[in-house]
Amino acid sequence: MKGKIGRIIAVVAAGSLLAVGTSGMASASPAGGKGSSATQAVAAQVLQMRDDLTKVAYAGDVAKTRADLGKLSPVLADIAAGKRYQVQSETQQLSSAAKTRADESNRLLGDPTATPRQLPPLPIPPLPDLPGPLKAVSDLVKTLLGAVTGLLAGLLGGVPVPPLPVPVPTPPLPAPVPVPGT
Repeated sequence: MKGKIGRIIAVVAAGSLLAVGTSGMASASPAGGKGSSATQAVAAQVLQMRDDLTKVAYAGDVAKTRADLGKLSPVLADIAAGKRYQVQSETQQLSSAAKTRADESNRLLGDPTATPRQLPPLPIPPLPDLPGPLKAVSDLVKTLLGAVTGLLAGLLGGVPVPPLPVPVPTPPLPAPVPVPGT
């Protein structure tokens, strides 16, 4: 009798542990879930998109910049909505501001004669201006990159965010020194 009761208790305990363990896995599921693994996955995606956008924008490639802005915008919208990813309200607001700047940059690059819209101010990070035809949206894109970097800090929750892959200007070569007696 004691052995039967002991087995029943063991089965119930094992079943409880299994149920608790699998429910924890379900809440962290990235397939539409709101768990931490979904948030980490979107952070990795946003980091890659930010770096790709930085590289093509500083290369002066308008078409690829527009394409990258178009890919980034819906991801920022998902984060701003706060339904799919577990983020703080400040991170949602920053994502919304970043999405607005991505959409406005894309609109202005698509129609260079368009009048820029007045957007709420965000700090412009100390980055070099964009080259060539992207110069018109340089401040918008730099602000977007700063906002996305701040968004990544919120998504990663204390993990340091890698720096932007901005090209470092090479200093000019020094003038040759004249050799005396030549």
